[in-house]
Amino acid sequence: MKYFLLPFLFLLLGIGAVKAQVKSPDEFLGYPLGSKFTPHEKVLEYFKYLGKATKNVKIVSYGKSYEGRELLVAIVSAKGNMEKLEQIRKNNLDLSKGQKVSVKLAKQPPILWLSYNVHGNEVSSTETAIKTLYALVEAKTSSIEEWLRNAVVVIDPCLNPDGRERYVSYFNSVAGIKPNPNPMAREHIEPWPAGRSNHYYFDLNRDWAWQSQVETQQRLVLYRAWMPEVHVDFHEQNYNEPYYFAPAAEPIHQDVTAWQREFQMTVGKNNAKYFDQKGWKYFTREQFDLLYPSYGDTYPLYNGAIGMTYEQGGIGAGLAVVTIDGDTLTLKDRIAHHYTAGMATLETVSKHSDKLVDEFRKYFEKALVNPPGIFKSYVVKGQNLGKLKRMAQLLKKNGVEFAFGGTQSMTGFNYETGKTDGFKIERNDLIVNLAQPAAVLANVLFEPQTSVKDSNTYDITAWALPYAYGLNAYAVKESIKGKYLSVEEPGVPGNGQNPYAWLLPWNSIDDAKVLIALQNAGIKVRVAEEGFSAGGRAYPVGTLLVYRVENERTVKALSTKIADIEKQWKTLFYPVTGGFVDKGKDFGSSVYPALTVPKVAVVAGPDVSAQSMGEVWHFFEQELGYPVTTIGVDDINNLDINKVNTLILPDGSYGENLNEKIQDWIKIGGKLILIEDAILSVIGKKPFDIQKKEYFKDELAANSVLKYQDRKQANLSNAIPGAILKVELDRSHPISAGLGNYYYTLKTDDRLYEFLNRGWNTGILKSGSYVAGIAGEGALKKLGNGMLFGVQPEGKGVVVYFGASVLFRSFWENGKQMFANAVFLVN
Repeated sequence: MKYFLLPFLFLLLGIGAVKAQVKSPDEFLGYPLGSKFTPHEKVLEYFKYLGKATKNVKIVSYGKSYEGRELLVAIVSAKGNMEKLEQIRKNNLDLSKGQKVSVKLAKQPPILWLSYNVHGNEVSSTETAIKTLYALVEAKTSSIEEWLRNAVVVIDPCLNPDGRERYVSYFNSVAGIKPNPNPMAREHIEPWPAGRSNHYYFDLNRDWAWQSQVETQQRLVLYRAWMPEVHVDFHEQNYNEPYYFAPAAEPIHQDVTAWQREFQMTVGKNNAKYFDQKGWKYFTREQFDLLYPSYGDTYPLYNGAIGMTYEQGGIGAGLAVVTIDGDTLTLKDRIAHHYTAGMATLETVSKHSDKLVDEFRKYFEKALVNPPGIFKSYVVKGQNLGKLKRMAQLLKKNGVEFAFGGTQSMTGFNYETGKTDGFKIERNDLIVNLAQPAAVLANVLFEPQTSVKDSNTYDITAWALPYAYGLNAYAVKESIKGKYLSVEEPGVPGNGQNPYAWLLPWNSIDDAKVLIALQNAGIKVRVAEEGFSAGGRAYPVGTLLVYRVENERTVKALSTKIADIEKQWKTLFYPVTGGFVDKGKDFGSSVYPALTVPKVAVVAGPDVSAQSMGEVWHFFEQELGYPVTTIGVDDINNLDINKVNTLILPDGSYGENLNEKIQDWIKIGGKLILIEDAILSVIGKKPFDIQKKEYFKDELAANSVLKYQDRKQANLSNAIPGAILKVELDRSHPISAGLGNYYYTLKTDDRLYEFLNRGWNTGILKSGSYVAGIAGEGALKKLGNGMLFGVQPEGKGVVVYFGASVLFRSFWENGKQMFANAVFLVN
């Protein structure tokens, strides 16, 4: 009998030996976790090592960052769950579609997704991810074993490796042998552009819905393949702040369910229990709200999950820093706090696993039969197919179902007029019926006005897609279904081999790509500065013209190249047989000037908004595939017109770096584009004809009797955290080409400018221009009867003024159109 037991005992010892052979982070990395920052490549190595060392971990690589760094997640759970992991995923996906699953819900574990380091300089979270995965692999306690039987955990150690490596590289380059806890030490003060953002200086925590960045695009494919029940986003805030965890602050969007609110409270109380035991400071229900749809907590919430943000004090803390309270906060402290919150959350998920799955199921079943809000369908008019297709691409990425066309006559809220109007559904109108699994997300993205109870918000308060894309739309209280899966493309015009000219109406960003292709092929392109009719068709301002004879002199096989570009970019040129037009100016007129090929530079460096600069950089490289040169602020006044004929100054403060020397460059043909605060740097300088619109304040300040408890509300009258206003366009100017009847701007300040005396006021705000979002009464009074966008000619050159961001987070599509117009069409 004893001999019979020996093999069994050896087997047990063997199992224990194998488990003991799994190296801890300290053993694998060669230093105590938290004593230094772990490079991204070492993080990946350790995760992959654990993936090979145990069957309880699966490593899934989901892409690469812009700089080529690998993005991956570790999926960890109990052995039984790992053996049927794919079935668990499929079951969960079925639940997220409102479908029945073949197994009892009690046997379906919820998915807990933990995301770390979306902001590159919030570095403690990636270190926490290492500790958390190891603790789950080791499962040294019966509690952890139970938690893993009741849940599947997905760990993404670093959503933003490019930004993190930028921070770590800087820190390592300036730190001494020992960390210097003095807050004045340079290791605590990052240089421009700092490590928060990704390669293109985008904030990835504000990109979930828009998916403008490659990291987000790839992550969302994986995320939507799993659709977790709970998602936690680990962050850091100022190192003088205590820890923050759910429940969140107001305002909370009205579509967030009672269950989602309740479970946030349940999680928060359990987190608090462990923090109380340690005597750690924390706060809840302050500052971090649940409104803007593109955060790592709100996006999951609008997709049926419990989305939460956790914030540890630590930005700029390095390895150790003395806080305002006189305590020394170390990296190890920060890891301990994040680790404790994460494990406490897993415990809560485990205890409520059945309820989580059941409520997840109910969420999507309800979406199919009783979608949220007063509107049941949204109809986007199909007059501009280029923009409509781009909107359709965004909806598809987000799992929002849509169709096209119909014949009904309806009434609905008209986004353009703000009133209930009648309209007819036409063949290419895009229809979103909210009776679908993505009902809540679709409603949040389209609702004309977001309901906000508390106006003290953390981010923008308006983002409705029809305004962002410049497409008229209707919100309808009836349920409408489209008839077709795709748009009906316009008929192919008779191209012919020898037309007088080829014409291309300018309607969307895709047309800018066509222009680039034409100019890259050496083809001279002209632009219509006035509208005209030819061949029985009307052509608006901004239409591109390619004259055959003037191009055949220098371009061989011109017709073939035109046809190739048509095919490559899926566009249509309209041929005309002569230069005599039906209406307007004939083609020999000066209103059809040749376009100059832009040689573009953008300014970067200290005092320049990294976000604004990154938006410009990303637009040229990723949207257009167009070369752009980055120059420093010291080189603004030393431009060679043969190398740079278009200079873009992003939002920022340029001071004396921008002086009157720039005037000579502009006069000989330079184009200067000024964005937001860059305009302030030229006021009062030659040759700029622009003045800020000033307002006189009432001498009797209302806040003279303000109570201390109301101090945070004191400035709300003048606040405009991100509202939409209607801009009146000069539609005769090329900068307005393809924008529609109006332009809707996202405004985040109350700044406006006097009308230009020399130039064109291409975009003005009139009184009553408010459309949606939060805007204080005082701010709105200032935003009336002034210029927001303008164009000033100067010699052979031109100055373009953008008084509001037109490339905001790369989701304000109609702003991209205006920006492209300024770069390519304005001579």
